[in-house]
Amino acid sequence: MTADPVRWLWAVVAVGLWLAVIVAVVVARRLARKREAAKAATFASSEGQADVLVAFASQTGLAEELAWMTARSLSEAGTSARVMLLGDLDAAELRAAKQVLIVASTTGEGDAPDSLSWFVRKQMDAPADLSGLRYGLLALGDRSYEAFCGFGRALDGWLQASGATRLFDTVEVDNGETGAIRHWQHQLGLLTGHAVQADWTPPAYDRWRLVERSHLNPGSPGGEAWWLAFEPIDHAPSWVAGDIAEVGLPSRDGQPAASREYSVASLPAEGRAVFIVRRMTAPDGTPGLGSGWLTHDLSVGDEIGMRIRTNRSFHGPEADVPLILIGNGTGLAGLRAHLKAREGGEHGGTWLMFGERTRAHDALLDDELQAALTSGLLTRMDRTFSRDADDGRYVQALIAEHAAEVAAWVKRGATIMVCGSLQGMAAGVHEALEAVLGSEGLLTLTEAGGYRRDVY
Repeated sequence: MTADPVRWLWAVVAVGLWLAVIVAVVVARRLARKREAAKAATFASSEGQADVLVAFASQTGLAEELAWMTARSLSEAGTSARVMLLGDLDAAELRAAKQVLIVASTTGEGDAPDSLSWFVRKQMDAPADLSGLRYGLLALGDRSYEAFCGFGRALDGWLQASGATRLFDTVEVDNGETGAIRHWQHQLGLLTGHAVQADWTPPAYDRWRLVERSHLNPGSPGGEAWWLAFEPIDHAPSWVAGDIAEVGLPSRDGQPAASREYSVASLPAEGRAVFIVRRMTAPDGTPGLGSGWLTHDLSVGDEIGMRIRTNRSFHGPEADVPLILIGNGTGLAGLRAHLKAREGGEHGGTWLMFGERTRAHDALLDDELQAALTSGLLTRMDRTFSRDADDGRYVQALIAEHAAEVAAWVKRGATIMVCGSLQGMAAGVHEALEAVLGSEGLLTLTEAGGYRRDVY
């Protein structure tokens, strides 16, 4: 033990700073909860009691959007409603609601949204007493995954095992399919005794114009990665780092109109919405419906329909909170937005870990990232290149290699944000973080909002 008063002083200062960060995070979360509670009561009656609780479990924001549409439709039909995040509820609160409508997304291969970690672990680990509760469930999924609507189905099973009674059969939705959404509307009409508007669709697309497109990785052994920038036409959009753009695809070559989602790489202050898009190809060489059109067929100057949707599950922390950004490939888009959000002020430290194929061809946005390091916007950057003979590592290897530093950043309150491939990268990063922080430690971090993902 040292008797040096200077060292003691620095130790006290360090502990004080750490406690200040913890207090700031706790206060911020309490304020956010109060704001959400006020918003949740929007469609409740003047007495503050609601006839129906509408709960959502969302990964990319679509389930939340549909939950608010559900509440609005109920309110217009004379049935008061209250909107809540399912993960903020426990069995007693569900039972007290007596009637609940749930909109639940599945992410990956049958998993619950990240924000539902506590609910799945503490509430769904065993049947609860939900006798007297009546519920309806809108389950969102993607049939390209084997476990289609896996979380929705697991939630339905838990509700049944807990004694809750269905108001109607579960409605399952494949990639926002409108027929299933209309069936949900029909059930709402039967529930309220009033018809629900027929065309219950998300907000209309805004007009945007492609103003820049460049090939980021010519010569890469992987797929083409493209930088695309769009400027708004006749509107002033607002969004924050972590939000998602839904791009409308025109009907062409016998294909019906569709949509695709992309992580936004920029902020409104830049005056444009920027994306990093990989041109996908099928085994027979056919280009992806969305990526093929955006990267090759669309011309600079052309207009598209697009809207930027709130994705609160990937919103970042306050600037004074240390931030670890981890990703691969086009996941750099979502990470770049969070880096841009820290420009122009002091921050708690930002560490980027990123993986791609080759240093010669795939060091995406290298000049910009090197400038961020020089300016101090980036505190630290580590990259891997899996196809280089002198490297051969994936990004998760960096977590193991720098385990002590990762643990130290988390100990002083860091938030970890992961963006990129669901297959391979996301699972590898998760396993590496569990090895460093322990499974319970990573669960605690997730449930506190300190581990957030945008993976696809």
